[in-house]
Amino acid sequence: MSAKAISEQTGKEFLYKYICTSAAVQNRFKYANVTAETDWDRLAQDHPWLLTEHLVVKPDQLIKRRGKLGLVGVNLDLQGVKEWLKPRLNRETTVAKAKGVLKNFLIEPFVAHKQEEEFYICIYATREGDHVLFHHEGGVDVGDVDAKAQKFLVAVDEKLTEDDVKKHLLPHVSADKKDVLASFILGLFNLYEDLYFTYLEINPLVVTGEGVFVLDMAAKIDATADYICKAKWGDVEFPPPFGREAYPEEAYIADLDAKSGASLKLTLLNPRGRIWTMVAGGGASVVYSDTICDLGGVNELANYGEYSGAPSEQQTYDYAKTILSLMTREKHNDGKVLIIGGSIANFTNVAATFKGIVRAIKDYQVPLKEHEVTIFVRRGGPNYQEGLRVMGEVGKTTGIPIHVFGTETHMTAIVGMALGHRPIPNQPPVAAHTANFLLNSSGSASVGNKKVHYNDTIGGTDLDEVTHERPRSLYTTHCPTWSLKNCSQRAFQGTISPSSSLCLPLCISLSLAPSCTCCVVLPKATSLFSKHTKSLVWGMQTRAVQGMLDFDYICSREEPSVAALVYPFTGDHKQKFYWGHKEILIPVYKNMSDAMKKHPEVDVLISFASLRSAFDSTMETMQYPQIHTIAIIAEGIPEAQTRKIIKTADEKGVTIIGPATVGGIKPGCFKIGNTGGMLDNILASKLYRPGSVAYVSRSGGMSNELNNIISRTTDGVFEGVAIGGDRYPGSTFMDHVLRYQDTPGVKMIVMLGEIGGAEEYKICQGIKEGRITKPVVCWCIGTCATMFSSEVQFGHAGACANQASETAVAKNQALREAGAIVPRSFDELGDAIKTVCVDLVASGVIVPAQEVPPPTVPMDYSWARELGLIRKPASFMTSICDERGQELIYAGMPITEVFKEEMGLGGVLGLLWFQRRLPRYACQFIEMCLMVTADHGPAVSGAHNTIVCARAGKDLISSLTSGLLTIGDRFGGALDAAARQFSKAFDSGLMPMEFVNKMKKEGKLIMGIGHRVKSINNPDMRVQILKDFVKQHFPATQLLDYALDVEKITTSKASWIAHHGIFLFQKPNLILNVDGFIGVAFVDLLRTCGGFTREEADEYVEIGALNGIFVLGRSMGFIGHYLDQKRLKQGLYRHPWDDISYVLPEHMTM
Repeated sequence: MSAKAISEQTGKEFLYKYICTSAAVQNRFKYANVTAETDWDRLAQDHPWLLTEHLVVKPDQLIKRRGKLGLVGVNLDLQGVKEWLKPRLNRETTVAKAKGVLKNFLIEPFVAHKQEEEFYICIYATREGDHVLFHHEGGVDVGDVDAKAQKFLVAVDEKLTEDDVKKHLLPHVSADKKDVLASFILGLFNLYEDLYFTYLEINPLVVTGEGVFVLDMAAKIDATADYICKAKWGDVEFPPPFGREAYPEEAYIADLDAKSGASLKLTLLNPRGRIWTMVAGGGASVVYSDTICDLGGVNELANYGEYSGAPSEQQTYDYAKTILSLMTREKHNDGKVLIIGGSIANFTNVAATFKGIVRAIKDYQVPLKEHEVTIFVRRGGPNYQEGLRVMGEVGKTTGIPIHVFGTETHMTAIVGMALGHRPIPNQPPVAAHTANFLLNSSGSASVGNKKVHYNDTIGGTDLDEVTHERPRSLYTTHCPTWSLKNCSQRAFQGTISPSSSLCLPLCISLSLAPSCTCCVVLPKATSLFSKHTKSLVWGMQTRAVQGMLDFDYICSREEPSVAALVYPFTGDHKQKFYWGHKEILIPVYKNMSDAMKKHPEVDVLISFASLRSAFDSTMETMQYPQIHTIAIIAEGIPEAQTRKIIKTADEKGVTIIGPATVGGIKPGCFKIGNTGGMLDNILASKLYRPGSVAYVSRSGGMSNELNNIISRTTDGVFEGVAIGGDRYPGSTFMDHVLRYQDTPGVKMIVMLGEIGGAEEYKICQGIKEGRITKPVVCWCIGTCATMFSSEVQFGHAGACANQASETAVAKNQALREAGAIVPRSFDELGDAIKTVCVDLVASGVIVPAQEVPPPTVPMDYSWARELGLIRKPASFMTSICDERGQELIYAGMPITEVFKEEMGLGGVLGLLWFQRRLPRYACQFIEMCLMVTADHGPAVSGAHNTIVCARAGKDLISSLTSGLLTIGDRFGGALDAAARQFSKAFDSGLMPMEFVNKMKKEGKLIMGIGHRVKSINNPDMRVQILKDFVKQHFPATQLLDYALDVEKITTSKASWIAHHGIFLFQKPNLILNVDGFIGVAFVDLLRTCGGFTREEADEYVEIGALNGIFVLGRSMGFIGHYLDQKRLKQGLYRHPWDDISYVLPEHMTM
């Protein structure tokens, strides 16, 4: 949601901090917040004025008309405030239909004033600009300000001046107050703009001789502007509407949503309810709520929510487990139902998201059965068959009743099943995957008693100009009541009495011309796309581009519709894509200007820019006259920026689709990005060739559902556009309906509107005035909103009614009365569409044509593998780490668990090297080994090489590698060799003396024995530290003891010793060095810690695992030497001559 209400305290804080005006604003920051936990003594200390001034107290919980409800205490002292609060604080009260607890109050100074000193001011945003309403009489009894107030529209990108204020808003204000009010209103408007308010009302605004007093205030801000206003806003809290509690689970999901590129929403309506929903898609979530309420489930509906935008498996799991946790806290006598629904996804991998839901169901299977939960599932989209199969399997394995349906079932049919209004059919077998890239020969729709087919050309006419042979009068002089006479009017009668009066909103004038006359509006194209349309794609969206090319191919286009990509974060290059069976290269440009110059044929831009960059990139694009259509995919663009885009687009004659949209599609010609889903859905919905039905929708997901419905009930889609879910879509319903009206190939129109805004009333007006003469089937979603006791913000930013005329119920009634075909519910939308189409076929308006199969397109390897259609030996195998999921996993342990259990570096090494958790003492020993081997001075070969490289100007990696390459049996690499030698001798039963004699006889060094500096008299403290730890913590040290016995022999007093005829010479520095100690101690660790078999322990020694300890530890030292040389700024190293012995061969003469 974009426009969100803030508390009065927050609104006044913003005003007092940031308003810039010459008017003297009084009582700045004089307010105190009171809750049940308030310490009154501390409150008085923090706000001393509470003890000296008369006070006003009122609830600050988004309650309207508090004065008329008796919820304002006036002219009280602090004790009087306490007494006034006693019967109200933490008490339940009813405001309109909402029941809630009064628990947050605001105390402010009482302002004594006269009635004539009260004024009313309100600023609110609309598509055309910001309206300023002012009335010279404010207060509780202000009445109908819409009718009484002075109004002034500040058009988008225009500035308000003091002269404007005085001339248009203050004609009835006395001269002594005019200057003060004008300055204050101007400052207030600038504050409204700067802090991205969408609504700001002050009533009353009091002006006395002392200055300006802001008494009561209500405000909304555009929450999507957080990244712009964060410095001024701080951390804003958005309180829930009165009557609905703020639950921690809602905050948890909101936090998930904020951290995700997907959309995750949750609103708890009735935690004790028995009907729970988990719906994919902003539009679909509203449709399911509508259907539940239509079927009498409003009092049992527990929640509203949606997940969309391709959330990951982990995100879906977190969302699902939150809902399952909530619904299994309290039992219901009739059991509970969970509706997992959704429209046909455009790009979300249904199977992947269902994996998260399945995990949650498995985790909660016991409480789900205890609470007698039945689950109903309906979904479509990429890989949906696999998702449904997995969902059905989990029902069988857990014993939870799970009924699964796909696109063959109407989207909301499962609601009737769940609520017992329709039988649960035997589930038909579904395809194992979505790999149906060949046309189904039985896929044609039945309309009446005819099979409807369509050819890609009719009589040689191009798709862009397709027209059926029929009397022109049938559609040019079409009466708006035609549809009611011919389409079984009874079947679609609404529940609202025809006599009920519904006034059109004030913003709908008697003319269809734009209401804003401050700028020149250029005409826009009737046809946005053709078979020859060329586009630019902003953003490296290779999957979406490939989908467009595949669509082009099956539509038999001669050339790809994507001419180039623009991506500012890389240099100019070419990107590989597929055109049918062939590979092609499409250029990618860093700059928009280069792309435009090199591709003058491009007239469409598809922008995948982020919400932060979409505004700038769109405004830049509109500088190029060749562009006539721009699709903006991003959701969450601030409304003020969107309105500037709209204004510029109108001035330049550019059609904007979006923001917050999936795009649109013209079958046989062109599709935007991911619209229409993958090829299997394109084929199933016959989107590769045009039909006769054009639709316009707000929701992207619901547009794909409309593709499905229209393909099953008519000859197919001619064109479809999803204008986007924001409050101010770049183009409106009326823009597209009028295009369809003027397009000969369109025979009937479908519009899926929704709660919020007033654009649907322009359709009513167009029908009444005869501008729209083709049959129009309409339905506005969001009818459930009028049944809720408190306001609910639905998934789309624009889906919120600010007045009665903006409700879905009012719009449906107005459309029905105007002459549109309006069913009784979304459930009957398909029937209404089919009925109209049957009549059009019968009257010859729609002429069936022969179906021609499209060319086949090979499936991408990656998708075929995802569907399980192929298998291929992997190039690599790994068993230690998995980074593919939501969380990094080390040998089966999530990284969060690694830190939670404080496993340390030794524990991580155990997971990654040995694939298991090691005992705590083993982890400590590993860490000690790394510490003692970290460095041994600059003189050793590895450090020396590193230093030389660093001084030669090489980088860190090169210098480190140079040092590491010296590690071997002679330097640092003796751990493995020592472990092998000592293990072999010990395991073969050789006595230590026999081992020493054997090595001497074979002329081999004993690895791990000997040190250049240390000796038996000057021991290596590193070895001593390790020895003390090992002796204290290891269960057994047999090999270490054996090595120490060898050390006794090699370090005994120098003398000639005869032993079995072998003579040895011992030295005091032939000690067990640090390499040898670590080697033999590690063997003891592997053999005795209980985590390894003897075979596994020996294998790790053989494959060189122990040398890794030295390599890892010494890398720290080498890096230290590199940094040290750089820090000391040492120059190129050259070895001195006097340290080199030059031994050259003698001079030879001929």
